[in-house]
Amino acid sequence: MFELSKKILEKVSFDKMLFRKELKKAIAWIQPSEKVLLKVWCLTTYGQLYAEDIMEVFGNVAEI
Repeated sequence: MFELSKKILEKVSFDKMLFRKELKKAIAWIQPSEKVLLKVWCLTTYGQLYAEDIMEVFGNVAEI
């Protein structure tokens, strides 16, 4: 699911609201051990565009 989540996020990265929506879904789908990897990947890949949104979405997740 981690790789699928990355592909989906890449496809919706043009729109901030879609990116947030899909990121929330991805966090719910992936294994707890992959959540840190997804966070790092998101910040590395899209941090310059959506860093604040990424941190906010991951901040609302209790398992991280």
